[in-house]
Amino acid sequence: MEKVEREFLLLYLAQSRERLLDAVDGLTREQQRFRPAEHRWSVADCVEHVSIVEKMVVKEVQAVVLRPPTAKLANLPDDVILAGVPSRSSRCASPLEAFPNKRSTDFDRLLRQFEAARERSLRFAAITQSDLRAHSFAHPHLGELDCYQWILFLGAHAERHVRQAEEVMADPGFPRIADSAIA
Repeated sequence: MEKVEREFLLLYLAQSRERLLDAVDGLTREQQRFRPAEHRWSVADCVEHVSIVEKMVVKEVQAVVLRPPTAKLANLPDDVILAGVPSRSSRCASPLEAFPNKRSTDFDRLLRQFEAARERSLRFAAITQSDLRAHSFAHPHLGELDCYQWILFLGAHAERHVRQAEEVMADPGFPRIADSAIA
């Protein structure tokens, strides 16, 4: 990985981590669990999902780079990941193994799991000597991504779900602090 790519990746991952943590800071339990509709995700669901995906992706990237380089090369520009993944203009179904299922009812624990997963991603991106561009595997919606793009995807994916959490918080039924204090 080129120095410029590594620096960008580390900065992008750090910024998206801060964005997620800032977005959910100070939410009450009721706000964390609020769902705008029956089949919509809560803020807690978004955090849980991001953590699950982050762990899965880094584990797969670490396994893939140990194999010989991939004959299939990604043909999706990095800019498409940076702009397209965070966009909420279309919905994508989550794979079942990444679907939030309330593995933890403790929101602080969900945040610690996210931070631990992101720390592993940052550490891997900081120290890997693997040629991430020479290894790839398929994303269910985006097609073949090289391993650099997969790590880039993690930042964009977190941003996507921050935006989703902001949509939840903008919902007219979202409990306001004053409403929670009365209850």
